[in-house]
Amino acid sequence: MKIALGSDHGGFGLKETVLTVLQQLGHEIRDCGTMDGQSVDYPQIVDAVCELVTAGTCQRGIMICGTGIGVSMAANRRRGIRAALCTEGFSARMSREHNDANVLCLGGRTIGPGQAEEIVRIWLSTEFAGGRHLRRIQMF
Repeated sequence: MKIALGSDHGGFGLKETVLTVLQQLGHEIRDCGTMDGQSVDYPQIVDAVCELVTAGTCQRGIMICGTGIGVSMAANRRRGIRAALCTEGFSARMSREHNDANVLCLGGRTIGPGQAEEIVRIWLSTEFAGGRHLRRIQMF
């Protein structure tokens, strides 16, 4: 799967962990930045990730900031993006199964590397259930 990945300075450390997990799983990654821990404005990185997802260049996106809140708010402003801030495996599974989330948001300062790896693995392996959930998504 092609995955767009991005973070601001608050999520940079966790982005490196997620990048390694994605590579181990054999996914093709488009790294939209940031490339170091220097302060950056996350809306620009969100735009880059969301553009790749809405254009169909990447099937999904993963974004990380300090809490995950800022990137999720910015992403959900874009038509065609269903971004979910997940802090544990159950919400990761439900965001895919019931909401067909196409962007995962994580908090680099709120979850550790092990938890992030679990969330990413669950989120990537869970399929959308469709059915009544599709009808609801079409109302967005």
